[in-house]
Amino acid sequence: MELIKVGEKTYYIKNATNIGIYKVDDNNVYLIDSGNDKDAGKKILKIIEENNWKVKGIINTHSNADHIGGNKIIQDRTNCEILANNIERSFTENPILEPSFLYGGYPFKELRNKFLLAKESITKSIEKNLPEGLEYFSLKGHFFDMIGIKTSDNVYFLADSLFSVETIEKYHLFFIYDVKEFLNTLDYLSDLNGNLYIPAHCKATKDISSLIEINRNKVKEIMQKIYNLCEKEKTFEEILKDIFDEYNLVMNANQYVLIGSTIRSYLAYLYDENKLTYEFKENKMLWKQV
Repeated sequence: MELIKVGEKTYYIKNATNIGIYKVDDNNVYLIDSGNDKDAGKKILKIIEENNWKVKGIINTHSNADHIGGNKIIQDRTNCEILANNIERSFTENPILEPSFLYGGYPFKELRNKFLLAKESITKSIEKNLPEGLEYFSLKGHFFDMIGIKTSDNVYFLADSLFSVETIEKYHLFFIYDVKEFLNTLDYLSDLNGNLYIPAHCKATKDISSLIEINRNKVKEIMQKIYNLCEKEKTFEEILKDIFDEYNLVMNANQYVLIGSTIRSYLAYLYDENKLTYEFKENKMLWKQV
């Protein structure tokens, strides 16, 4: 982990999941997300202690385990408050909801892992509790009520609203809960005017325009592939297999639920846009073009 100063009061810890830091005064800071697990939390606390700061609070952009994994150890050791938004509060306080939601039932033991199941932490609503100098804004699409944070230094923390070129080129698919809202968020990001943008899993950058287009084009590409696959009637499982084969991806339990949920979201979007329809035959749900 590397601490980088990007404004008078704004820092971030460069990491697999970038962690924001905002100084509310000379001694106290708020974190923006907390990393993926207990070890990440320990490393964050070490950096905080080395700079003679105290953690007054954590702002969770959303409740995925790689963003709230350090919450519990940091809250236990500092008694800090944790601010989260709407549905994200429920998932943060009851982390079993994430693998349960992804799987569509009680998650079997291979899904009850640190990548999908964080430790619980106590939250407060971000509404009216955000410290002076910070603003939050909606970034729906990737997850239910995901938010971004703007600091007084005009630095934007963008959570998982954008995925890196490297991730897109390697995996092609990235998790989306609501395709329509994800595309709306990309349009929203196009109108921002910040000094610096820090997506959670990308390099900090002064210009996100090309990254927005790369994300948008990949979503449209996948949408078209799913539509084309449904020229003939197919079950969800057949569509999922075909997409994995198309992109030379390897299935495992985590990928099955993450990408499976994402494919279902694409199917829902295409259905709502009157591109696809479905029917039941011989007790199978079959998707097909309208």
